[in-house]
Amino acid sequence: MKNQIGQLVSQALSRLAEQGVIPAQLPEPAIERARDSRHGDFACNVAMALAKAARARPRELAEKLIAELPPNRLVERVEIAGPGFINFHLAQDAYHALIPQALEQGARFGHSALGGGKRIQVEFVSANPTGPLHVGHGRGAAYGAVVADLLEAVGFQVHREYYVNDAGRQMDILATSVWLRYLELCDETLPFPANAYKGDYIWDIAATLHREHGELYRVATVELLADLPADEPEGGDKELYIDALIARSKLLLGDNRYRFVFELALNVILDDIRDDLALFGVNYEEWYSERTLTESGAVTRAIEKLRALGHVYEQAGTLWFRSTAFGDEKDRVVVRENGQHTYFASDIAYHMDKLERGFDRVIDVWGADHHGYVPRVKAALSALGNDPERLDVLLVQFANLYRSGEKVQMSTRSGSFVTLRELRKEVGRDAARFFYVMRKCEQHLDFDLDLAKSQSSDNPVYYVQYAHARVCSVLRQAAEKGVSVEPSAGVENLQLLTEAHETALLGSLSRFAEVVELAAFNREPHQLCHYLRDLANEFHTYYNAHQFLVEDERLRDARIKLILAVQQVLRNGLNLLGVSAPERM
Repeated sequence: MKNQIGQLVSQALSRLAEQGVIPAQLPEPAIERARDSRHGDFACNVAMALAKAARARPRELAEKLIAELPPNRLVERVEIAGPGFINFHLAQDAYHALIPQALEQGARFGHSALGGGKRIQVEFVSANPTGPLHVGHGRGAAYGAVVADLLEAVGFQVHREYYVNDAGRQMDILATSVWLRYLELCDETLPFPANAYKGDYIWDIAATLHREHGELYRVATVELLADLPADEPEGGDKELYIDALIARSKLLLGDNRYRFVFELALNVILDDIRDDLALFGVNYEEWYSERTLTESGAVTRAIEKLRALGHVYEQAGTLWFRSTAFGDEKDRVVVRENGQHTYFASDIAYHMDKLERGFDRVIDVWGADHHGYVPRVKAALSALGNDPERLDVLLVQFANLYRSGEKVQMSTRSGSFVTLRELRKEVGRDAARFFYVMRKCEQHLDFDLDLAKSQSSDNPVYYVQYAHARVCSVLRQAAEKGVSVEPSAGVENLQLLTEAHETALLGSLSRFAEVVELAAFNREPHQLCHYLRDLANEFHTYYNAHQFLVEDERLRDARIKLILAVQQVLRNGLNLLGVSAPERM
C-alpha cells in the first residue's frame, strides 16, 4: 500500500514538473504511516520539502499536488493538515483487496522487486575451524541467514559465503593440540600447554589419528620438549612456548606428516561446522578458503598494488600499510619482519577479491569484538581505489546463555562452552533461530533457555506458531463438521468484516510488505519478529472473541478468508526467519 501511494504522488509530482511548478529533478517522495489514525492511513511531507524550490507556500503546493493526483479507487479522500502535510485516507476496499492477494500469491506475498536484481554478497559466521560452533556463533549464523533471506525477498541476488580461516597461527595451535593429545594416547607423558585447545573434540580427533595410524606419528617426549621455553604456569611466556612447540612439531614430523595432522584436524572440524549449520537451516553458496588467497597470489597482488599506489612503507624490516591516511587510528602491518603476511593482509586481498567478483555491495557480519577492524578494512578499500561505502559491516553482540537464572560461562580455548548443536537439541531449532534475531544485532542478548522451552504466551516463538496452528485447527474443525471453508472468489463478502478485531487484523496485514522491506534495507530482522508477535496477538484476541464457523455463509466465507490470509502471512514471516509453521501444537 505504501508503495502504491508513493507511485500516485510521484505521478502528480511529474505532472507539476512538466508544468514548471517544481524542479524537474525530484527525490523519491517520503511516504509514512500516519501516527494517528484520525489523520488517515499515510502521510507525505513532500509539499514542505519542495516549497522553497517551488517558491510557494507548502499548503498551496500541497493543493496543487492533490489536484494532479490520478484517481484511484483505493483512496477514499486526501486532506491537507498542519503546515502542509498531505494525508491519505484509504478506502476499506484497499484493505479487503489484500486478502485475495495473499491467497493468490501465497509464499510470494510480501515479497517485492525493490532490489532490482542487484548482487549482494553476505559473508557471515566465518568462525575459525578450531572447534565446534558455540552459542555465540549461533547468533551471527541466525542473523546473517535472515538478513540474506530478507534481501532476497525484496529482489536482490544474494550470495551467501563462509570465509574459512584455514591458514595461520590458530590453525597451527589446533594441529599441535591434536598431535599432543595423540602422543598422550601413545603413552607419552608431557605437560599440555596452557595456550592449546583443550576441548573433548581434540581428544576425539587425536583418537582417530591413533586408531587409524597407530604410532606412525609418535616421537619421544624428551625430544619434543628439549630446550623449549617454560610455559606460563612455570613463570614463562605462554605465547612464546606454544610458538616454539609448533615449530618443534613441524620439525619433528616433517612437512608431510605435519600437513596430514593439520588437514585431519581442519577437515573434521569443518565438516562438523557444515553439518551443524545445515541442521540449523543455514546454507551457503560458497565456502571460501583463506589459503587460496595465498596460493593464487591474491595477497601478494593486493600488497603490490598498494605499494604501486604509494600506500605502504617499510620500517625495521616490517611492511606497513599507511591506513592513517584514510581515517584509521594508526598504520597497520601487512608483512611481518619474518616475511609472513598478517591476517590483515589476507583481509585486504579477500575484500579486494569480493569487489572484483562484481558484487554491487558486500555485507560482513562480524562479532562485536571485531569493531576495530572496520576502519582499517574500509581504509584498505579506499587505498585500492574502491568505494568503501560498498562494504557494510554489521556487528553482532555476543549472546549470553542463562539456565535456571544463572549465566553459563564459556571459553573456546578451555573447552568449557555450550555448542550450537547442544543449544539446538535443548530448545529446538525454531526457538533458537527466533530468539537470536528478536533484538537488534548491536544489543546484548540474554538467551533464556527456560523461556525458550516454555509453552506459554511469554515465549514469543511459541505464541506466533500457536496462532498459525489455531488457524489449522479451525480448518480441521470445519472438516469434521462437514462445513465448507473453500474461499469464494472476489471481495464481495469481505464487506461484512466490520468488527474492531477484524479491522485491526486487516491493518496489520497491510503492513507486512512494508515490514519486510524495512527489515531488509535496515538489516533489522527484529522488526519482523515484533510484527509477527503483534499479528499473533491480534489473531488470538480475535479467536477468543468471535466464532468463525458461523451459520451465515457469507460471513463465514469472509472470516475464513481473513484467517487464511493471516495464516499465510504468519507462514511467510516465519519462513523468512528460518522458523517452521506447525499445523498442530
